[in-house]
Amino acid sequence: MASRRLMKLLFFELLELAAFSVPTLVIMEQFADAYQSTRGTPGKAHYWLIVSCSIAYVSSVTLLIWVPVKVLLYRKRHLYQKIKGWRPVMMMCVILTTLPSFSFSIAVTKVQKNINDSTDMLPDLPVSLVLTCLIMVDIIEKLRTYPLRGRQKSNEDRHVHTTSLPQIKTVTDELRQNENLTPSQPAGRTRLSWLPGATTEGSTPELEGRQEPTFERGILRMMSQQDVRAEIFLWSFLLWSDTIEMVRVAGHHKVYTSGWVYPVYIFSFISLLRMILTPRNPLLNSLGIVLQDLPFIFVRLSLIIGLGTITPVLGLCKNVLVTLSYVYFNYLTKFRIFSPFEVSF
Repeated sequence: MASRRLMKLLFFELLELAAFSVPTLVIMEQFADAYQSTRGTPGKAHYWLIVSCSIAYVSSVTLLIWVPVKVLLYRKRHLYQKIKGWRPVMMMCVILTTLPSFSFSIAVTKVQKNINDSTDMLPDLPVSLVLTCLIMVDIIEKLRTYPLRGRQKSNEDRHVHTTSLPQIKTVTDELRQNENLTPSQPAGRTRLSWLPGATTEGSTPELEGRQEPTFERGILRMMSQQDVRAEIFLWSFLLWSDTIEMVRVAGHHKVYTSGWVYPVYIFSFISLLRMILTPRNPLLNSLGIVLQDLPFIFVRLSLIIGLGTITPVLGLCKNVLVTLSYVYFNYLTKFRIFSPFEVSF
């Protein structure tokens, strides 16, 4: 058991170290190649100078910051448990890797604009590599509390808890309701009493909900399997699809040849600051609106007005609807005009 834990720890740490160091090296190499092309001198003195500086930077931050923090978090578990609401590993990746990578990516766009104005699109691989590595570190940090082998039994236990116990409670409630049944009270319905509002005589606030199907055997049971470890990969990439699309727009010829490349990269980086927070932080939803959806509304709307539909209109609709729904359901519904309880079927 100890050897498996050690192998898992080493595997995760090596992946995180690679995700921490590789993006900066790739972006700096791309910048060095573009800068060398502008010099027009024989040899590659400028190229190797920039590459050497990038290697020195990555080595310095790894040995002076990354490794000491990792050792401190691993050896001093009581300090790690006192850190609530944010993740030191993600902070190091966002500040020490993503920020310089985005900065030199902007520099690459300006250099390539000077040497080749006929290029329609910038290479997408370096920027995609930066975001992919950042998301992979996020996935690894979420996977640390789960085993990599075997079935996830907690999912099955939760399924048994949510399917069996409510049935027992429903039977008890029905027997109790049958004793005090009146003609005006319909029986035989499944009721959910977790929302305030609409009350009936002799009963608690209730809301009738739609029943979902359950499959016990056959191919449908196999297709309905759910594992939280697989969902971590799915939702980690879906959560940042909006930022990925925005960074992709920065590589468009009309964007990187104009001043729009700066707000696109700046607000894309600001949206990534949410990764520092823990997945269950109560501030995560509100910061998602403030740091991503609300700024993206103005950036996308300005791009569409100034340069045309180089960014999807669907993305603008998503940002607008998410922002409006968050404000409405969290704040406006507290006013009396929006407070009456209603149910849609």
